[in-house]
Amino acid sequence: MRFFSGCGGIYSVSVEQQDKKAAMCPGVPAAGKGEAADPPGPSLALPPPERETWTRQMDFIMSCVGFAVGLGNVWRFPYLCYKNGGGVFLIPYLLIALIGGIPIFFLEISLGQFMKAGSINVWNIAPLFKGLGFASMVIVFYCNTYYIMVLAWGFYYLVKSFAATLPWATCGNPWNSDECVEIFRHEDCANGTATGNLTCDELSDKRSPVIEFWENKVLRLSGGLELPGEINWEVTLCLLACWVLVYFCVWKGVKSTGKIVYFTATFPYVVLIILLIRGVMLPGAQDGIIYYLKPDWSKLASPQVWIDAGTQIFFSYAIGLGALTALGSYNRFNNNCYKDAIILALINSGTSFFSGFVVFSILGFMAAEQGVDISKVAESGPGLAFIAYPRAVTLMPVAPLWAALFFFMLLLLGLDSQFVGVEGFITGILDFFPATYTFRFQREIIVAVSCAVCFFLELSMVTEGGMYVFQLFDYYSASGTTLLWQAFWECIAVGWVYGADRFMDDIACMIGYRPSLWMKWCWMFLTPLICLGVFLFNVAYYKPLIYNNSYVYPWWGEAIGWGFALSSMLCVPLTALYKLIRAKGTLAERWHHLTQPIWGLHHLEYKVPESEFGVLTTLTPASDGGSKAVILESVM
Repeated sequence: MRFFSGCGGIYSVSVEQQDKKAAMCPGVPAAGKGEAADPPGPSLALPPPERETWTRQMDFIMSCVGFAVGLGNVWRFPYLCYKNGGGVFLIPYLLIALIGGIPIFFLEISLGQFMKAGSINVWNIAPLFKGLGFASMVIVFYCNTYYIMVLAWGFYYLVKSFAATLPWATCGNPWNSDECVEIFRHEDCANGTATGNLTCDELSDKRSPVIEFWENKVLRLSGGLELPGEINWEVTLCLLACWVLVYFCVWKGVKSTGKIVYFTATFPYVVLIILLIRGVMLPGAQDGIIYYLKPDWSKLASPQVWIDAGTQIFFSYAIGLGALTALGSYNRFNNNCYKDAIILALINSGTSFFSGFVVFSILGFMAAEQGVDISKVAESGPGLAFIAYPRAVTLMPVAPLWAALFFFMLLLLGLDSQFVGVEGFITGILDFFPATYTFRFQREIIVAVSCAVCFFLELSMVTEGGMYVFQLFDYYSASGTTLLWQAFWECIAVGWVYGADRFMDDIACMIGYRPSLWMKWCWMFLTPLICLGVFLFNVAYYKPLIYNNSYVYPWWGEAIGWGFALSSMLCVPLTALYKLIRAKGTLAERWHHLTQPIWGLHHLEYKVPESEFGVLTTLTPASDGGSKAVILESVM
């Protein structure tokens, strides 16, 4: 092995690779040229040990699929597609994916691979913007805190599915009210006739047992955010079980995580295919799929369509959370992250599109059975997972089987997103602390503390007012607004401050060739513009949070929500301002100093003579604070 500087840092390359890289990376001689053949020397190691890497590259692919392909692909994209003009929605969706989603997705993975650091220390590439790392840690912490509640509810439904009669299929249970009605014959009302012993006006005031199970049994919904009420201990136990699963998935690092995702990332596709086969065989399925894809060209003129497309891309691609950076940091330095990013983006968007056929074939059947227009049953988010689909399976033969399959898929879709999100958070924490703080079982203890903190915060979400708390987190903490803000500044930091050309050279040093110029143009111009445009639309068309189209949050509830959003968004300007104030010299000198990358121990190239230790190899750029390893090893 040989070491060389250039492309922004120090890298290790094999002799075979060196000829190819010499043409692209400054300072790299061709193999066998311009170097003295020094005698073998002793090895020198400076602890801590080298950063662990994926056992196989497929571990990385599966982890990214598991993290990025989640609940949003299944329960949000199909509804947005139907709501925003059917097949026409694919135009803004694919356009923003090409301009914004894929370039940022690639940037985050390649940046992690290049810097070999988590979400905080990766921004040593432009220290003035280290607030981006703190912001991503805040956002992913919020996501880890509230996202797992969906898994707890799904786990609860999964347990309840193992019964001869589904508990949400009938009235007469302790949680049902006098207004509960099992059968809604809306087709009779469409003809102006009564149904059973009820008039159509009376029927409109009745409630479905599915809704009552969700609101009265699972949520035990109170009157508002100001009425927290008691804890639902059954759901709390499900939440605890989910956290135990997450802990044992991530406590040993990527070596164990990379194996678990082979199941959690692939099995949902098996279930989706089974559900699609079942769905298209149901009456009304064809009408549902037509509703899903039927183009409405007038929608393209609506700003809301473009806002929904932009926020869906950034949300489903898991951009701005720092987890992609953490996953990329465990790659081999010469891994082709460019090819990986393109493949992963195609898998992500393809899964979203495919899920629409599954969801709307079942919703079409449900609409046909109830004799209503599909717009009356189309739902997104928790409404689809815990109201629309449970209602649909009650109309199918062998209902418990289809319910169990669906909620098992829901659990797996969310589980790998959850534990990879936790992995990203833990990686950021471990990279932030200097090596002198290393102690035995450090990782296991930090993972346990992080999981415990999130669990205790989530106790507010298993109370009777917990759904209102959950909606606050979901609407504000990791919303499209915060992710767009994050992506905009990532482009500025890499594209303009560090330099897009410089980063393209760095990528060439890793993968052996420069990516398409399209990536450079996107990082510098197109992606920041699209992020800024959709961000401003989001702000201009902001609507206060309303739960279930009826409950309006109090002013202090909205203030808490904006506190969640601003706690991450302000990290970028406040950290930059703090660093500028603390730096010395004129403003220009401070700017120059704070925009120079911190490569850690790269000066060893000049201070350690090659003749003393043989031909040396080094790891990739290290962080400040001594938290990164540099291992110098002679070629024997």
